[in-house]
Amino acid sequence: MKITDFVYSALIGLVASCRSMTPMAAIAAARITRRETSGRLLLLDRPLFKYGALAMGVGELFGDKMKSAPDRTVFLGLSARVASAGIAGAALAPSGKEKTGAAIAISAAVPLAYVTLAARKKAIAGMGQTRSGLIEDTLIVAAGAAVVFLATRSKRL
Repeated sequence: MKITDFVYSALIGLVASCRSMTPMAAIAAARITRRETSGRLLLLDRPLFKYGALAMGVGELFGDKMKSAPDRTVFLGLSARVASAGIAGAALAPSGKEKTGAAIAISAAVPLAYVTLAARKKAIAGMGQTRSGLIEDTLIVAAGAAVVFLATRSKRL
């Protein structure tokens, strides 16, 4: 086993540092489009969780633009990042190494949440909350989609 086997788990942790629900939404979208992950992920094979993850991902994109939106480093924000990064990191890890993938994704998501929050606050000061949020959304959703696409494969019929 090489550390490079977990690059997708680490990258999805980076995504989770900015948008807590995007990793699970990206995995759910992959499952809906019949893509397989290397790690076992039974939770998001259930329709309720699969479509729920998508809805929460979309909802987060809208909620982040509200002035009352809490910082990503508050307890609930970090908890959501831990859960989402852990689930997605496990799914993108090599088969049988899901716990390591989850740990790597969480280890990336939590400290980077503080770094990305500092960058976002700087962007808010320069261009406002909505505009900086839309730019961050575009970059993070694209990154999440790319990571999951590269890490998954089409199911054989």
